[in-house]
Amino acid sequence: MDLQTAIQETQCALNLVLNNKFSQALDLLKPWWKDSMYHALGYSSILVMQATMTFEQRDIQAAMATIKETLQTCQRFRKRNSVVGSLSSLISKQTNLQEEEMHAELCYAECLLQKATLTFVQDENMISFIKGGIKIRTSYQIYKDCQNLLSTAQGVTEQSDLFRQFEGGVKLGIGSFNLTFDVIGFVLLCSHPGFDFGCFSGCISSGIHHSLLLGSYYFSEGKSGKGLNLFIGNVKLIVHVKTAETFLDFSEHVCFPEHPIIVRPFWSQTCLFRFLPSCHCGVLQARARYEECISSQQEWKQIHHLCYWELMWNHSFQQEWQQAYRYADLLCRESRWSKAIYVYQKAAILSMMSAEELERTGEDLGALFRSVEGLKQRLAGKSIPMEKFAVRKSRRYKASNPVPLVIPALEMMYVWNGFSIVGKRADLTESLLVTIERVEQQLQNDPNPTEYHPDDSCLVQMLKGLCLKYLGRFLQAELCFSQVLSSEGRIRYDHYLVPFTLYELGLLQKQQGDFIKATTYIERAKMNYKDYSMESRLHFRIHAALNSLKGSPVSTP
Repeated sequence: MDLQTAIQETQCALNLVLNNKFSQALDLLKPWWKDSMYHALGYSSILVMQATMTFEQRDIQAAMATIKETLQTCQRFRKRNSVVGSLSSLISKQTNLQEEEMHAELCYAECLLQKATLTFVQDENMISFIKGGIKIRTSYQIYKDCQNLLSTAQGVTEQSDLFRQFEGGVKLGIGSFNLTFDVIGFVLLCSHPGFDFGCFSGCISSGIHHSLLLGSYYFSEGKSGKGLNLFIGNVKLIVHVKTAETFLDFSEHVCFPEHPIIVRPFWSQTCLFRFLPSCHCGVLQARARYEECISSQQEWKQIHHLCYWELMWNHSFQQEWQQAYRYADLLCRESRWSKAIYVYQKAAILSMMSAEELERTGEDLGALFRSVEGLKQRLAGKSIPMEKFAVRKSRRYKASNPVPLVIPALEMMYVWNGFSIVGKRADLTESLLVTIERVEQQLQNDPNPTEYHPDDSCLVQMLKGLCLKYLGRFLQAELCFSQVLSSEGRIRYDHYLVPFTLYELGLLQKQQGDFIKATTYIERAKMNYKDYSMESRLHFRIHAALNSLKGSPVSTP
């Protein structure tokens, strides 16, 4: 099979994936996957995607065996001598064999990235983490060599379609590496909060820059047959921006450039494109998009789980706890990603219901909270910070006389950056404020306060301050945050509340234009506190906030 035909057939398989025909895509690629580098790359990519979504050992093992075969297939097309030597000689002569060698380097580098991903998923210990890091480094070096080749070929006016495909692949690879490097950096920070993360600050903007270069490149200018790299680049871009906005709260500090998403007619029905842009819709509009995504295909149920998670939050934002419970329960029963978080989230939602509503569900709230600790996992030899947080909060139900959590679903809403979404709707924010003030009144009237009373009161004040901030009632918000800070000495368990409140108080001052006070509060949160829950997550947010306060976005290194 010639190289051009291989790329075209792989594009056809990708189109089948975009039309939710996953099995047909594999059937198209399978006959050639041991003889053609692009067929092999496409075949392994689909299996790797499936394995990372299911977390089933049989899927992981099948994908790992396939990726090893794919590397061998790509290796047969690579130059025997060093990478630099094999590529630098291709400028003067552009034969098919030389072009195959160029594309073989790209396919081999992409396969190494996929194998690194599987290495992390297959065995969650530090040795696997190091092995995966070595594969990523090797992949990056290949992409850099390919990039050097492009820089030396800029003066060549007549370039074949295959060379332009190669150019797009290089840009996609460099962007993918920067985004992958950012994720690895975040994992390191989760394991080692004291790690210097200044070196990671530009990876997001650098990766997006390269993805945008790809999106505005040759493929988007009427050459409709060259969309292989374009689609992959856009999907990676959307996924990463969504992750950063949802989990790291970069949206307030990093100015993501506008990115034109090129959606062809046959892409519009794919479950991926129905799911990904929904984060930018209104609450009700997003709900319809997620439901359409679920109904659009039944082959890969794991994509449904992404939608269940979003629908759970969508209903939680509107305090529709019965509907939110439905999706939380589905995640607990069907998804393998993080049982501890799913069970805790489900229990937190049940905690928001009335006694009658809870009884109708037939759930044992205490038993759910007590089961969380036994579901905890480890990644690279370390516990996952969010699971550690869920386990610690659940321990209030392990005692002989359990003390119920107060508004735990709203606390988790804050942890997952939900208040920044609700804050765009004044009616939803007002509704949350009513719920919070009702709990505040109950705590104030409690005749027998427990040892957790100061912690619960501070949590309520912090969340109340957030609602008031988004409603534009800045003075009242500042009073709530100040009340948390003045109660610092009485907090016994939820020590994370003080540094997070300082951070929020800093953002409040920034919103009012007082950058000096804002920097002071955020620096206090950074320098004066350590060893509290979700410390790494806050440090990431602090780093982004301080960069924005300097008057410039996070820069590319």
